[in-house]
Amino acid sequence: MELREYVESLRDELVAASAAGDAETRAAAERLVAPLEAAVRLTLLKVLSDAADEITRDLAPGSVDLRLRGMEPSFVVTPPPSDAAPAGDPADPAEDIASEWTTGASGGAASGATARINFRPPQAMKEQIEEAASRQGISVNAWMIRASAAALANNRRTPRGKQQFNGWVR
Repeated sequence: MELREYVESLRDELVAASAAGDAETRAAAERLVAPLEAAVRLTLLKVLSDAADEITRDLAPGSVDLRLRGMEPSFVVTPPPSDAAPAGDPADPAEDIASEWTTGASGGAASGATARINFRPPQAMKEQIEEAASRQGISVNAWMIRASAAALANNRRTPRGKQQFNGWVR
């Protein structure tokens, strides 16, 4: 994915907007274009990184990684392992993980045994959880198991401190 076209488009828009001003405004806009390019590139990389993280949470146990080669980002998609795909619905990886935990396949639960915990989210979060579960047509408990299992899978796959950018930006 080349960021150049997006950065150039933004630069062109800035120059076009400055054309409505006087000569001093146009000169100031032209002086700002070069420093803004680096800031825009970093902002776009942050947006892409956040998007990859969000997609990874939904794709767990698969993942989407953002890699930077030179000045250009690229995505690397790692599908869920084939042994994690149950005979049921392969479109719902969170269900796969939740299924592993509830059946004991990953050592998470012994022979289908369950445990009880108290979870006391803020009222607004509780309402969002209920709404999300309702949209998926499942119980709040099933939704919480899926969300927890996906978070645990993501935590195993992405150690803390490993999501960083290194290098130079012009």
